[in-house]
Formats: sequence, C-alpha cells, structure tokens
Amino acid sequence: MNYANRLEKLPPYVFADLERLEDDLTKKGVDIISLGIGDPDFPPPRIVTETLRNSLTEPGSSNYPTSAGEDYFRIAIAEWYRKRFGVTLDPGTEVCVLIGSKEGLANVGRVLLNPGDKALLPDPGYPVYAQGSIILSDATPVSFNLTGENFQPELSKIPVDDRTKLLFLNYPSNPTGATVTKETLQATVEICRTHNLVLCYDNAYSEVCFGSYQAPSALQIDGAAECSVEFNSCSKMFNMTGYRVGFAVGNKKVIAGLKKVKTQIDSGVPKFVQKASAIALDSYFDSELSTERNTNNGTLKERLDCLVQGLREIGIEAKAPDATFYLWVNVGDGATFVKELLQLGVVAIPGEAFGVNGKKYVRFSVTQSTNRIDEAVQRMRKLKSRQTPQ
Repeated sequence: MNYANRLEKLPPYVFADLERLEDDLTKKGVDIISLGIGDPDFPPPRIVTETLRNSLTEPGSSNYPTSAGEDYFRIAIAEWYRKRFGVTLDPGTEVCVLIGSKEGLANVGRVLLNPGDKALLPDPGYPVYAQGSIILSDATPVSFNLTGENFQPELSKIPVDDRTKLLFLNYPSNPTGATVTKETLQATVEICRTHNLVLCYDNAYSEVCFGSYQAPSALQIDGAAECSVEFNSCSKMFNMTGYRVGFAVGNKKVIAGLKKVKTQIDSGVPKFVQKASAIALDSYFDSELSTERNTNNGTLKERLDCLVQGLREIGIEAKAPDATFYLWVNVGDGATFVKELLQLGVVAIPGEAFGVNGKKYVRFSVTQSTNRIDEAVQRMRKLKSRQTPQ
C-alpha cells in the first residue's frame, strides 16, 4: 500500500516528539502546565448553553442540516457583520457555514487550486494554509515574510506569477499576535485585484482584542468583495472550540464553490449548534454578553501581562500583543527551548511549527490562570537556555 503523492508531500509532524515526551511525563505523574494549544479555558456564554439545551428537544433538531448552513444562522451572520464591521452581505449568496473556520480554510484550496498552481502564505503563519489547503490540493505553497517588530507583510516583495491563484493573510495573527492596519489591507486588496488573486483572510481572532483596538474586516476595504473571502469562527469569539462552528463570507463565486465542495464531503453543522450560535450572534451587543466578553478579554490581557513580566524577570524579552491570547517570544532556538520546558512540565509550541521564520521563537498560549502562569515562570527559572541577542 502506498500513500497518495499529496500525502507524501506533507512535511513531518513537528509536534510528534513533543507529544511523545508530554505523554511520557504525564504517565510518570508530572504536573503539566499547558501553554500550548489555543483552546480557551472559559465556558461558553450562558445564552449559548441554554439555547443548546432547549434546541435539543425541538422537532427536527437531530435531522441532517444543510451543508451550507441553516437560513436563520446565515441571516444572523450577515446581520452581525453589518453591525460589527458595517459590511453588507447577502445571506443567501455571500455566507457559508463551516465546521469551524479550519475546515473552510482547507477546503478553499479544493475550490480554487489546480495541480501545479501556487498559493501565497505568510511565514510565520497557521500551518493549515500550506498543508491543509495548498499541498492537499496538489498545489505549491509560496511563503512571504512577515517582518519588523509588528510582523507585517513585505507587499512589494510578494512573488506572483501566472500560476499564483490565492493569498492567505491572518490578522490578528496566529502565532505572532500582530495586528493589521486598514492601509495594509487596502494595499493587499489592490495587489489581489491587480494580479487576479483571491484573498483568503483569516479573521478568527477578530474579537479577542484589548484596550481601544478593534480588529477590522478585510471586507471593509473598497473593492474587497471582488476578490476576497473571509473566515471567522465562534471558537474564540464564544469559547466554543469543541462545537466546531464557523463561517466564510465574501465573494459570491468563492462562497458558491465552498458550498459545492461541502455538498460532497459533509452534512453541515448540527442544527442545535447553529441555533445556539445564531442566538449568540444576535445577542452579541447586548449588555450581558458584552460584559462577559469584555471580562474574558480583560482576563486574557492580565494573563499576557503576567507572563510578559515573569519572562522579563528571568531575562527573556517579551511584549504583550494588542490581540489574541498568544505571546510570540524570541528565545534563540525555539525547538531546544520547548524541549527543556517540557522536562520542567511546561508545554509551549516551537515557532518552527509555523514556518522557517519561526525557528528562533516560541508561542505561548495564555489559556491558564495567572497562578498557573506564575508557576510556569518559576519553573522556567531553571532553564539552561536563555534568549540570545538578536
């Protein structure tokens, strides 16, 4: 038995050694503090869980949903985009419900890429772009660098030829936590329109922002609807990672293509999950839910500040981002640093998991209490390695 060539092209699974080591330590009774996976430890809002329970007993709730999403949920998504971003969407033709935004990001390659085509992606960036969307569509990933203290794309150096079909961009960024200006989005849209590219904008962390910063939508940019599809999710917005529910919005042709693909490979998100998600979006700006969201984001900011302060005290320079719950830290050799951390019972992700430009870095996820973060820092004081000069 031989694997398909596309599977053979997938790079080695960079987390394999770490998973094995973590499993060995857990079996030995080591107390593990996980600052690895980006999985919020807050519960979903009460309105989500109550609606979910009530919806379970409604007639038809256990039947197949539509793969493109129920009408009421697509209407709720369109209305949320209008209120949140000032973007007008047709819920029938410009909205598609996803089994988490990750599913849509992977399937958009099936919609737009032929064997031998190219797609552009940021380095560092979310691995699904290269591996789930591009390589598994028999296409070629082409990286562009994110540079400077704020990890912005060097748009003038992005390599484009006649086989280049799409461009992935992600702000607020996983893994760096960097944010984007509307000016950068405008320039990106102009490049996509000039070269006939589709902009695949991953906006999954748009609602995890701190202070006065509010993340924009790519669809707020003039002309973006001609060339862009945006992916978002209830996972980080409402702490619903395990519910697997997200959405794609934007260019009608791309949305129609996603719906066509989905009719062949999935039967959609359960109706009771869609109903709870729709109610949450409808209630997004109500005082109770707004207060809860602000409280959660405030807690995440406290945790980021706690980790930054702790790292600085032990000689590792760090700066808290304006969005996401990730801290992206230059430690000189990320892989070695993470392995040493694991021996101390602390889990983090090596930056090389997100591209070659991440080799010096480690990504921490502050999905633990400040007490556990303090404990993790105390353990880090024992590290042999320290951050090296730039």
